[in-house]
Amino acid sequence: MNGEVVAVSAKPEHGVNKTNRGVIRLLAGQGVEGDAHCGATVKHRSRWRRDPTQPNIRQVHLMHAELFEELAAKGFAVGPGLMGENVTTRGVELLGLPSGAVLRLGETAVVRVTGLRNPCYQLDELQPGLMAACLDKTGAELVRKAGVMAVVLAGGEVRAGDAIIVEAPPGAHEPLKPV
Repeated sequence: MNGEVVAVSAKPEHGVNKTNRGVIRLLAGQGVEGDAHCGATVKHRSRWRRDPTQPNIRQVHLMHAELFEELAAKGFAVGPGLMGENVTTRGVELLGLPSGAVLRLGETAVVRVTGLRNPCYQLDELQPGLMAACLDKTGAELVRKAGVMAVVLAGGEVRAGDAIIVEAPPGAHEPLKPV
């Protein structure tokens, strides 16, 4: 299951609606250079208030472009970067990846998937109802569709058109959980 990078985005301030860029640079153990969530320790504001020393397992946010098409069918106008992701992908079933999956982005960048992104209220500030549209139910189980979070194992530049190579971790498939 390999795919490609559709767009890359970053924003120095917290909040959704990241700016699309020609290239982003991933820094090992840190995240996206110049992005508000870059750093070895947690940068997510509510998690930082609880414990600013905890490790940052949400360094890079990846989202599948296929979600934009699903949301467009429901009347939402969304596109790369708007929902806060750093890397927009196509052709990779991000939500079905096992915990610990490794993604090779472009020539040198490597990230390890840590879990699902939990959609937040900021999405409703973009368009009312967007947060709920990024959630679904399968039986009693809540399905979060707002992409995945990852940490940077090896740095490098990532740009639209770069290949994504997926490597499953050894052992049994562990489904992703929200992080």
